[in-house]
Amino acid sequence: MKKVITLFIIAVFAVFSFAGCNATDDKTIKVGASPVPHAEILEVAKEVLEEEGYTLEIKEFTDYVQPNLTVESEDLDANFFQHQPYLDDFNVQNDTSLVSIASIHYEPLGLYPGKTKALADIQEGATIAVPNDTTNEARALLLLEEAGLIKVDPNAGLTATKNDIVENPKNLVIQEMEAAQVSRTLADVDLAVINGNYALLAELNVDTDALMKEEKESLAATTYANILVVREGDENREDLQALVKALKSDKVKQFIEEKYKGSVVPMF
Repeated sequence: MKKVITLFIIAVFAVFSFAGCNATDDKTIKVGASPVPHAEILEVAKEVLEEEGYTLEIKEFTDYVQPNLTVESEDLDANFFQHQPYLDDFNVQNDTSLVSIASIHYEPLGLYPGKTKALADIQEGATIAVPNDTTNEARALLLLEEAGLIKVDPNAGLTATKNDIVENPKNLVIQEMEAAQVSRTLADVDLAVINGNYALLAELNVDTDALMKEEKESLAATTYANILVVREGDENREDLQALVKALKSDKVKQFIEEKYKGSVVPMF
């Protein structure tokens, strides 16, 4: 009889211990993110979540594949590093079912001076460096169009390449290169269109150093806002909605505006 009672007590203890572990896990949110600026922003959201009783675990990634695969495999609850067009393409290419539950910020491309310091000084045959990936090259060309330097075939939209330039009165040389390399070429080109995150790494500020930038209301900004991504079916989870609320808090907004000074722009 004593043995039966002992086994019963052990079983009850195990059940409550397991339930306790699950309760703790329910209050822990695991998120994958790029180091800059996403993980930095999440660190501030982490402080907000702590006030609500949640623990935020941030795992940094330097690639754009593993963060999605680890959410799909349920090793992470969410990730924060990408925009909607990238996610849509990833889902198709990898047969995943990931969805956005919030737009948090965008990182405006800026047109930065190299050997030429002002738009009015651009000479015939000047060289302009742009990112060579489809998404960001199109954004770069649209920014150059806004600057009055070229015209792009309107039918090309956000998949435009330099082959879609229909007017180039100054015969500008559009030099395509990997996005991370563009900022390193400033001394060798007349102008360069640089992604927000790479501008930050190069200690460039889009508000003070760029000749012009994508504006918050632009097609590129709204299309390429950085999003919080989860598995399909988890959109309404209480903990993930708490994370959305934290990321859209006044504390996070103030941090973004003070820390990045226009190189990262809150979309809320």
